[in-house]
Amino acid sequence: MAEAQNTPAGSTTAGSIAVAAESTVATRMSAPPSFDVADFPVPHGREEEWRFTPLERLRGLHDGTAVANGGGVKVAIEAPEGVTVETVGRDDSRLGKAGTPVDRVAAQAYSSFEQASVVTVAKEAVLTEPIRIAVHGEGGVAYGHQLIELGAFAEAVVVIDHTGDAVLAANVDYVLGDGAKLTVVSVQDWDDTAVHVGQHNALIGRDASFKSIVVTLGGDLVRLHPRVAYAATGGEAELFGLYFTDKGQHQEHRLLVDHNTPHCKSNAVYKGALQGDGAHAVWIGDVLIQAAAEGTDTYEMNRNLVLTDGARVDSVPNLEIETGEIVGAGHASATGRFDDEQLFYLQSRGIPAEEARRLVVRGFFAELVQQIGLPDLEARLIEKIETELKASV
Repeated sequence: MAEAQNTPAGSTTAGSIAVAAESTVATRMSAPPSFDVADFPVPHGREEEWRFTPLERLRGLHDGTAVANGGGVKVAIEAPEGVTVETVGRDDSRLGKAGTPVDRVAAQAYSSFEQASVVTVAKEAVLTEPIRIAVHGEGGVAYGHQLIELGAFAEAVVVIDHTGDAVLAANVDYVLGDGAKLTVVSVQDWDDTAVHVGQHNALIGRDASFKSIVVTLGGDLVRLHPRVAYAATGGEAELFGLYFTDKGQHQEHRLLVDHNTPHCKSNAVYKGALQGDGAHAVWIGDVLIQAAAEGTDTYEMNRNLVLTDGARVDSVPNLEIETGEIVGAGHASATGRFDDEQLFYLQSRGIPAEEARRLVVRGFFAELVQQIGLPDLEARLIEKIETELKASV
């Protein structure tokens, strides 16, 4: 498997590869969240949480000028027995309890949606088939909200598949009861003109396990904000991510794991490949270990593989520790090009250059694709990545 080569923090190398230096902890780790849009000023792009985002490409999601037109997206849910699917209004008391909006777009989404999808897995239900949520854009502006809640000791896999064209701002809540196990695969396979901004909130119960696999392939601009908090001790979170950023695309993933409870674990691994002029990927990994969170064990890693000139990566890991009584905490970030020796090795054994290139990228992503555990979806994503590679400039 190919690994990106280490690049010194704060350096810029040939081909517009940029790795941001580790900075002071981002303001969003301590910024007060709110459901009220008025509590967030309209961003101007100089704020820490917005400085990498091209605001003009948000199509009005950040300043309130994007108005839902009723034709933005359609949501279809397929669920096996043991699952309750509801469409509820804004006044449903279950909504919003996994987390509060932390920026203006998330607050706008929460205050603007008309109906929410609520998927509930009964206590002790162990699903043998995944829950599939299809979110298909139909060219308009939309605001959405989804809640997936697992009862105590329930086990489920959820696939949220985004396709089509839309300007979408949405919040997704995951609430895990004690001992529950939830795997979520969120796929962003949008058309090239789509804009998607989302906040994902996970609240993990006692001894519960949460695994998130975020796959971002399409869209003009995608900015996702996964967040994790713990409701009780013994919770575990695994956050995996895979992104392929093509010519002109902006893909941004901003993670926050809030270790607010003792004796919990987290592990985050995100990998990206970039190609084409103007391709821009941003990864922000924030981990906060609060004073009360003794016994925490956490690690985060970001790897980026730059395939052509003209692509840019900003990778910023942040770690704030307020107690010395922890098991372990660390982070790593690396960005680089193909390993020429690996390519030479493959070509010297008769493998054409184009095929060797595909094998290296496929190996780079292999460990994350295998985390999905659904053969049909894994095959589709590998095919999509190889299609993107064939279009390399």
